[in-house]
Amino acid sequence: MRKVLWRAVVCALLVAGVVAVPGQAGADAQFQWREEFITSPDGTRLHVDVLRPAGIADDVRTPVVMTVSPYRAHLMRLTLPRPQGGPSTGDLPVDMFLQAGYTYVIVDLRGFGGSNGCPDYGGPGERSDVKTAVEWAAAQPWSSGRVGLEGVSYEAWTGLMGLAEHPNGLAAVAAFEPVPDPNSYLYMQGIAWKFSLKPISEDGFRPGDMAGFEHLLIATTPAYPTDSAEYKANASSIDPACYAHYLAETTNHDANSDWWRDRDLMDKVRGNTTPLFLGQGFLDYNTRADRIIQMWNELGPGEHKAWFGQWGHQDCSSGCGTPQFDSELLAFFDRHVAGKDITVPGPRVTVGSFDGRYRSEAAWPSADTRTLPVDLNTGRYNDRGLTPGADREIWTVTQPLDADQHLSGTTTATLTLDGPPQATVTVEVYDIAPDGRATVVTRGIAPVTPTAQVRLLAQDWPIAAGHRLGFRITDVVDDVWSHTPAFAPVTVTAARVDVPLLGIVRTPDLPGGETDSIPKWRNRKTIPLAPDLLNNARVTVDFPTRTGG
Repeated sequence: MRKVLWRAVVCALLVAGVVAVPGQAGADAQFQWREEFITSPDGTRLHVDVLRPAGIADDVRTPVVMTVSPYRAHLMRLTLPRPQGGPSTGDLPVDMFLQAGYTYVIVDLRGFGGSNGCPDYGGPGERSDVKTAVEWAAAQPWSSGRVGLEGVSYEAWTGLMGLAEHPNGLAAVAAFEPVPDPNSYLYMQGIAWKFSLKPISEDGFRPGDMAGFEHLLIATTPAYPTDSAEYKANASSIDPACYAHYLAETTNHDANSDWWRDRDLMDKVRGNTTPLFLGQGFLDYNTRADRIIQMWNELGPGEHKAWFGQWGHQDCSSGCGTPQFDSELLAFFDRHVAGKDITVPGPRVTVGSFDGRYRSEAAWPSADTRTLPVDLNTGRYNDRGLTPGADREIWTVTQPLDADQHLSGTTTATLTLDGPPQATVTVEVYDIAPDGRATVVTRGIAPVTPTAQVRLLAQDWPIAAGHRLGFRITDVVDDVWSHTPAFAPVTVTAARVDVPLLGIVRTPDLPGGETDSIPKWRNRKTIPLAPDLLNNARVTVDFPTRTGG
């Protein structure tokens, strides 16, 4: 059975792209490595890889960078494997931090890699693991007592868990594309997101309901042949009752269940003052620019820093055209973890807009953002999914803009509906060029209720003069969400969107270029609109006047 599961996880990782496949650290990487096992308060044994700069004595104290992860099993190194075994460091900034004099610590969450126990998907067990690991590292004789958490995706989520748990010794967190609320990661107001099937396709294929099963497959990763006896024993332990419970809870769409509410970090992180370096891509097909923006704006006072822009599921060490990212990340840790008396370069918020340009902001959304209400056309659509057709949508199109506008923030929509509760309503915003080609700017979905509130994903998007804004009401976008059709009509008797627009013209002032995600988005998310649709769906909107920056 384990062989079957292992073959399945290899397929899931390599074909479905569940996680980025880690590789060997750079060939020139030099470090001292040893393993430890530490014990959480409930008795769970956690496996730890400790990487120290080459040549440093055991009693030399250094600041610590830590990644706590479900993805660092030694056998997860499916490319460039180390014949003698060793830590899984692919896609981690290990070399940069070791060269800067840090110790880098990698910790397996319970149930993964060399740690025993039951996978917990952000629950109290995993949060306890993060706290235990940070406090252990801070107390070691080779540690300065100050620890920074760093990571992307799930490894960024564990950073937010650290903020929620306030472990002694936690000095800073860098979290890129994190999960502040795992229910909203899998489901948008109860409707399952579809995740991509990379590298085959970036279109959504895998419903959020499958995520728990996929993570349990990852948890079955066996030990590397050279791993220790305890590592091997922990890697081979599977609790069927734990796995069954895990699957039942992760497939529950109800965000108000006790299980999901306990894992929602929004309240737990609200008011946080520990320095946080946060990153989120507006074009991320995995963790979306949704509740993370709310979390950012509910932080407490502190030397926080954010990068928001047009990239996918990554940080900006590469692929964003921003050579300053790594130096800002290292300086952030040097100041807050190493305790150096330096100024972290760059603005509080770095923003990349869809035109490929970057600018500085003190806040995002910025203080001069104003909401433009737009009343949408009403009518009826059919909730039937899958087969395209005009009966599934209601369009509204503005007149061409007299001057440039800039959408910046989170668009919301309020609709008065008559239809069955098992139906859904989607609202999309489009940027329509003069030739009638329309590109998706943002979208959101909600169940049909008498008064439906739809929160669309955050975005930062310039709209050129001569272009038009378009709005589409429909049942579901079939490659974005997984929805069982209600096969019933939904009547829209009133609808309004509130569009956030910048009030002051911005001048790009930071280095950076077009990410590879921007042309992909244009190519995949642009459709032609017929002239009769543009003319028949037209409304006149009083766009505000923008002032000079």
